[in-house]
Amino acid sequence: MQPQDTAIPNLVSDIRRAVSAALQEDVGDGDITAQLIPADRAARARVITREDCTVCGRAWVEEVFRQLDPQLQLVWHCEDGDRVAADSVLFELQGNARTILTGERTALNFLQTLSGTATTAAHYATRVADVSAARAAGTSIRILDTRKTIPGLRSAQKYAVLCGGCHNHRIGLYDAFLIKENHIAAAGGIDRAIAQARSIKPGALVEVEVESLDELQQALDSGADVIMLDEFSDADTQAALSLAKGRAKIEISGSVDSERLQQLAGLDVDYISSGSLTKHLRAIDLSLRIDL
Repeated sequence: MQPQDTAIPNLVSDIRRAVSAALQEDVGDGDITAQLIPADRAARARVITREDCTVCGRAWVEEVFRQLDPQLQLVWHCEDGDRVAADSVLFELQGNARTILTGERTALNFLQTLSGTATTAAHYATRVADVSAARAAGTSIRILDTRKTIPGLRSAQKYAVLCGGCHNHRIGLYDAFLIKENHIAAAGGIDRAIAQARSIKPGALVEVEVESLDELQQALDSGADVIMLDEFSDADTQAALSLAKGRAKIEISGSVDSERLQQLAGLDVDYISSGSLTKHLRAIDLSLRIDL
Protein backbone atom coordinates (compact mmCIF):
# COMPACT_ATOMS: atom_id res chain seq x y z
CA MET A 1 0.00 0.00 0.00
CA GLN A 2 1.09 3.57 -0.67
CA PRO A 3 -0.18 6.73 1.08
CA GLN A 4 -1.54 8.17 -2.15
CA ASP A 5 -3.71 5.08 -2.61
CA THR A 6 -5.86 5.83 0.44
CA ALA A 7 -8.80 8.15 0.94
CA ILE A 8 -7.21 9.77 4.00
CA PRO A 9 -7.31 13.54 3.36
CA ASN A 10 -4.03 15.43 3.12
CA LEU A 11 -1.93 12.36 3.95
CA VAL A 12 0.93 13.17 1.59
CA SER A 13 1.22 16.77 2.79
CA ASP A 14 0.89 15.55 6.40
CA ILE A 15 3.93 13.34 5.87
CA ARG A 16 6.04 16.32 4.82
CA ARG A 17 4.78 18.39 7.73
CA ALA A 18 5.31 15.67 10.34
CA VAL A 19 8.81 14.86 9.12
CA SER A 20 9.82 18.52 9.03
CA ALA A 21 8.63 19.02 12.61
CA ALA A 22 10.34 15.84 13.80
CA LEU A 23 13.66 16.80 12.22
CA GLN A 24 13.51 20.28 13.71
CA GLU A 25 12.78 18.75 17.09
CA ASP A 26 15.76 16.38 16.89
CA VAL A 27 18.36 18.16 14.76
CA GLY A 28 17.68 21.77 15.70
CA ASP A 29 20.50 23.93 14.34
CA GLY A 30 22.77 20.96 13.60
CA ASP A 31 23.83 17.44 14.60
CA ILE A 32 27.03 18.16 16.53
CA THR A 33 27.89 14.47 17.03
CA ALA A 34 27.73 13.78 13.30
CA GLN A 35 30.34 16.51 12.82
CA LEU A 36 32.90 14.11 14.31
CA ILE A 37 32.76 12.26 10.97
CA PRO A 38 34.52 13.66 7.89
CA ALA A 39 31.99 15.54 5.78
CA ASP A 40 32.72 13.47 2.66
CA ARG A 41 32.68 10.03 4.34
CA ALA A 42 30.37 7.57 2.54
CA ALA A 43 28.64 4.65 4.23
CA ARG A 44 26.18 1.81 3.80
CA ALA A 45 23.62 0.79 6.39
CA ARG A 46 20.89 -1.77 6.99
CA VAL A 47 17.75 -1.49 9.11
CA ILE A 48 16.68 -4.76 10.73
CA THR A 49 13.57 -5.66 12.70
CA ARG A 50 14.23 -7.52 15.93
CA GLU A 51 10.74 -8.99 16.03
CA ASP A 52 7.94 -10.17 13.79
CA CYS A 53 5.87 -7.23 12.60
CA THR A 54 3.63 -5.71 9.96
CA VAL A 55 5.63 -2.98 8.24
CA CYS A 56 4.37 0.56 7.91
CA GLY A 57 6.12 3.89 7.40
CA ARG A 58 8.10 3.74 4.19
CA ALA A 59 7.02 7.18 2.98
CA TRP A 60 7.98 8.78 6.30
CA VAL A 61 11.45 7.21 6.21
CA GLU A 62 11.96 8.30 2.62
CA GLU A 63 10.83 11.83 3.44
CA VAL A 64 13.28 12.07 6.36
CA PHE A 65 16.25 11.35 4.14
CA ARG A 66 14.87 13.37 1.23
CA GLN A 67 14.70 16.45 3.44
CA LEU A 68 18.22 15.83 4.76
CA ASP A 69 19.93 14.78 1.52
CA PRO A 70 18.07 13.90 -1.71
CA GLN A 71 21.19 12.10 -2.99
CA LEU A 72 20.93 9.34 -0.38
CA GLN A 73 19.83 6.03 -1.87
CA LEU A 74 17.33 3.70 -0.19
CA VAL A 75 16.58 0.13 -1.27
CA TRP A 76 13.54 -1.48 0.33
CA HIS A 77 13.04 -5.20 0.84
CA CYS A 78 9.39 -4.93 1.87
CA GLU A 79 6.22 -2.93 1.26
CA ASP A 80 3.87 -1.28 3.71
CA GLY A 81 1.46 -3.95 4.91
CA ASP A 82 3.94 -6.82 4.54
CA ARG A 83 4.30 -9.15 7.49
CA VAL A 84 7.97 -9.83 8.08
CA ALA A 85 9.89 -12.11 10.43
CA ALA A 86 12.33 -11.09 13.14
CA ASP A 87 15.88 -10.38 11.92
CA SER A 88 14.67 -9.42 8.45
CA VAL A 89 16.37 -6.52 6.67
CA LEU A 90 13.69 -3.93 5.97
CA PHE A 91 15.77 -1.55 3.87
CA GLU A 92 19.32 -0.50 3.05
CA LEU A 93 20.85 2.95 2.71
CA GLN A 94 23.86 4.22 0.84
CA GLY A 95 25.29 7.72 0.88
CA ASN A 96 26.78 10.32 3.16
CA ALA A 97 27.60 8.90 6.61
CA ARG A 98 26.62 12.08 8.43
CA THR A 99 23.20 12.10 6.77
CA ILE A 100 22.53 8.48 7.63
CA LEU A 101 23.39 8.98 11.29
CA THR A 102 21.55 12.30 11.58
CA GLY A 103 18.35 10.87 10.12
CA GLU A 104 18.55 7.48 11.82
CA ARG A 105 16.51 8.17 14.95
CA THR A 106 13.81 10.29 13.30
CA ALA A 107 13.34 7.73 10.53
CA LEU A 108 13.22 4.80 12.93
CA ASN A 109 10.85 6.62 15.28
CA PHE A 110 8.30 6.89 12.49
CA LEU A 111 8.89 3.35 11.25
CA GLN A 112 8.77 1.69 14.68
CA THR A 113 5.66 3.61 15.75
CA LEU A 114 3.64 3.08 12.58
CA SER A 115 4.75 -0.55 12.29
CA GLY A 116 3.61 -0.99 15.90
CA THR A 117 0.17 0.36 15.01
CA ALA A 118 -0.03 -1.78 11.86
CA THR A 119 1.05 -4.88 13.78
CA THR A 120 -1.68 -4.37 16.38
CA ALA A 121 -4.24 -3.84 13.63
CA ALA A 122 -3.08 -7.01 11.87
CA HIS A 123 -3.52 -8.95 15.11
CA TYR A 124 -7.09 -7.68 15.48
CA ALA A 125 -7.89 -8.39 11.84
CA THR A 126 -6.58 -11.94 12.18
CA ARG A 127 -8.70 -12.65 15.23
CA VAL A 128 -11.84 -11.56 13.39
CA ALA A 129 -10.84 -13.62 10.36
CA ASP A 130 -10.43 -16.68 12.58
CA VAL A 131 -14.00 -16.29 13.83
CA SER A 132 -15.21 -15.76 10.25
CA ALA A 133 -13.58 -18.99 9.12
CA ALA A 134 -15.30 -20.88 11.92
CA ARG A 135 -18.76 -19.63 10.93
CA ALA A 136 -20.54 -21.18 8.01
CA ALA A 137 -22.11 -17.88 6.99
CA GLY A 138 -18.89 -15.93 7.49
CA THR A 139 -18.83 -12.40 8.85
CA SER A 140 -18.73 -8.94 7.35
CA ILE A 141 -17.57 -7.26 10.56
CA ARG A 142 -15.20 -4.33 10.09
CA ILE A 143 -12.76 -3.42 12.83
CA LEU A 144 -12.58 0.37 13.14
CA ASP A 145 -10.07 2.69 14.74
CA THR A 146 -10.99 5.82 16.73
CA ARG A 147 -9.68 9.36 17.20
CA LYS A 148 -7.48 8.20 20.12
CA THR A 149 -4.30 8.85 18.19
CA ILE A 150 -0.91 10.44 18.90
CA PRO A 151 -1.29 14.23 18.47
CA GLY A 152 0.16 15.26 15.12
CA LEU A 153 0.11 11.70 13.76
CA ARG A 154 -3.64 11.25 13.15
CA SER A 155 -3.39 10.57 9.42
CA ALA A 156 -0.23 8.49 9.86
CA GLN A 157 -1.83 6.15 12.37
CA LYS A 158 -5.03 5.96 10.35
CA TYR A 159 -2.89 4.83 7.42
CA ALA A 160 -1.10 2.28 9.60
CA VAL A 161 -4.46 0.82 10.64
CA LEU A 162 -5.28 0.26 6.96
CA CYS A 163 -1.90 -1.39 6.40
CA GLY A 164 -2.73 -3.81 9.18
CA GLY A 165 -6.01 -4.85 7.56
CA CYS A 166 -8.49 -2.89 9.68
CA HIS A 167 -10.58 0.15 8.74
CA ASN A 168 -10.92 3.82 9.54
CA HIS A 169 -13.75 5.38 11.49
CA ARG A 170 -14.20 9.10 10.84
CA ILE A 171 -10.90 10.92 10.34
CA GLY A 172 -11.78 13.90 12.51
CA LEU A 173 -14.63 16.05 13.73
CA TYR A 174 -15.37 17.35 10.24
CA ASP A 175 -16.24 14.35 8.06
CA ALA A 176 -19.01 12.54 9.99
CA PHE A 177 -21.33 13.07 12.94
CA LEU A 178 -20.89 11.04 16.12
CA ILE A 179 -23.57 12.16 18.54
CA LYS A 180 -22.78 11.21 22.12
CA GLU A 181 -24.38 11.69 25.53
CA ASN A 182 -23.29 15.30 25.99
CA HIS A 183 -24.34 16.27 22.46
CA ILE A 184 -27.75 14.70 23.05
CA ALA A 185 -28.24 16.56 26.33
CA ALA A 186 -27.12 19.90 24.89
CA ALA A 187 -29.19 19.53 21.72
CA GLY A 188 -32.36 18.60 23.60
CA GLY A 189 -32.69 14.95 22.67
CA ILE A 190 -31.69 12.33 20.14
CA ASP A 191 -34.37 13.30 17.61
CA ARG A 192 -33.39 16.98 17.68
CA ALA A 193 -29.69 16.20 17.45
CA ILE A 194 -30.17 14.00 14.37
CA ALA A 195 -32.49 16.51 12.68
CA GLN A 196 -29.97 19.29 13.26
CA ALA A 197 -27.13 17.13 11.91
CA ARG A 198 -29.08 16.51 8.69
CA SER A 199 -29.53 20.26 8.22
CA ILE A 200 -25.91 21.18 9.03
CA LYS A 201 -24.27 18.77 6.58
CA PRO A 202 -26.73 16.90 4.35
CA GLY A 203 -25.35 13.61 3.13
CA ALA A 204 -22.84 13.18 5.95
CA LEU A 205 -22.99 9.96 7.95
CA VAL A 206 -24.87 10.36 11.22
CA GLU A 207 -23.95 8.01 14.04
CA VAL A 208 -25.45 8.04 17.53
CA GLU A 209 -24.00 6.47 20.66
CA VAL A 210 -26.68 4.94 22.88
CA GLU A 211 -26.58 3.53 26.40
CA SER A 212 -29.92 1.69 26.54
CA LEU A 213 -32.46 -0.07 24.36
CA ASP A 214 -34.82 2.89 24.83
CA GLU A 215 -32.20 5.26 23.37
CA LEU A 216 -31.60 2.75 20.58
CA GLN A 217 -35.28 2.89 19.63
CA GLN A 218 -35.18 6.68 19.62
CA ALA A 219 -32.14 6.67 17.33
CA LEU A 220 -33.84 4.21 14.97
CA ASP A 221 -37.05 6.24 14.87
CA SER A 222 -35.01 9.39 14.13
CA GLY A 223 -33.19 7.83 11.19
CA ALA A 224 -29.61 7.35 12.42
CA ASP A 225 -27.30 5.71 9.89
CA VAL A 226 -25.16 3.92 12.46
CA ILE A 227 -25.86 3.25 16.13
CA MET A 228 -23.03 2.64 18.56
CA LEU A 229 -23.79 0.41 21.51
CA ASP A 230 -21.72 1.58 24.44
CA GLU A 231 -21.00 -1.05 27.12
CA PHE A 232 -24.09 -3.14 26.26
CA SER A 233 -24.42 -6.62 27.76
CA ASP A 234 -24.45 -9.53 25.33
CA ALA A 235 -28.18 -10.00 25.94
CA ASP A 236 -28.98 -6.35 25.23
CA THR A 237 -26.71 -6.45 22.19
CA GLN A 238 -28.72 -9.35 20.75
CA ALA A 239 -31.94 -7.44 21.42
CA ALA A 240 -30.50 -4.35 19.76
CA LEU A 241 -29.51 -6.32 16.68
CA SER A 242 -33.05 -7.62 16.32
CA LEU A 243 -34.51 -4.13 16.63
CA ALA A 244 -32.06 -2.51 14.24
CA LYS A 245 -31.98 -5.16 11.52
CA GLY A 246 -32.47 -3.49 8.14
CA ARG A 247 -32.89 -0.05 9.69
CA ALA A 248 -29.39 0.96 10.80
CA LYS A 249 -25.91 -0.47 11.07
CA ILE A 250 -24.68 -1.45 14.51
CA GLU A 251 -21.29 -0.68 16.00
CA ILE A 252 -19.96 -2.03 19.28
CA SER A 253 -17.57 0.06 21.31
CA GLY A 254 -16.22 0.27 24.83
CA SER A 255 -13.57 -1.87 26.53
CA VAL A 256 -12.81 -3.79 23.34
CA ASP A 257 -9.43 -5.44 23.79
CA SER A 258 -8.02 -8.38 21.88
CA GLU A 259 -9.77 -11.04 23.98
CA ARG A 260 -13.14 -9.29 24.02
CA LEU A 261 -12.85 -8.77 20.28
CA GLN A 262 -13.00 -12.48 19.52
CA GLN A 263 -16.14 -12.86 21.63
CA LEU A 264 -17.86 -9.93 19.93
CA ALA A 265 -16.91 -11.15 16.47
CA GLY A 266 -19.34 -14.00 16.94
CA LEU A 267 -22.23 -11.52 16.98
CA ASP A 268 -23.91 -10.31 13.81
CA VAL A 269 -22.76 -6.69 14.14
CA ASP A 270 -21.47 -4.44 11.37
CA TYR A 271 -18.60 -2.69 13.14
CA ILE A 272 -16.42 -3.06 16.20
CA SER A 273 -14.38 0.00 17.14
CA SER A 274 -11.40 -0.01 19.45
CA GLY A 275 -9.14 2.78 20.65
CA SER A 276 -6.55 0.10 21.42
CA LEU A 277 -5.56 -0.02 17.75
CA THR A 278 -3.83 3.33 18.09
CA LYS A 279 -3.48 4.27 21.75
CA HIS A 280 -2.09 1.02 23.16
CA LEU A 281 0.61 0.57 20.57
CA ARG A 282 4.04 -0.82 21.38
CA ALA A 283 6.76 0.35 19.03
CA ILE A 284 8.60 -2.35 17.09
CA ASP A 285 12.23 -2.99 18.02
CA LEU A 286 14.37 -1.89 15.06
CA SER A 287 18.11 -1.58 14.64
CA LEU A 288 20.33 0.26 12.16
CA ARG A 289 23.75 -1.19 11.38
CA ILE A 290 26.23 1.01 9.55
CA ASP A 291 29.31 0.05 7.52
CA LEU A 292 31.78 2.85 6.88
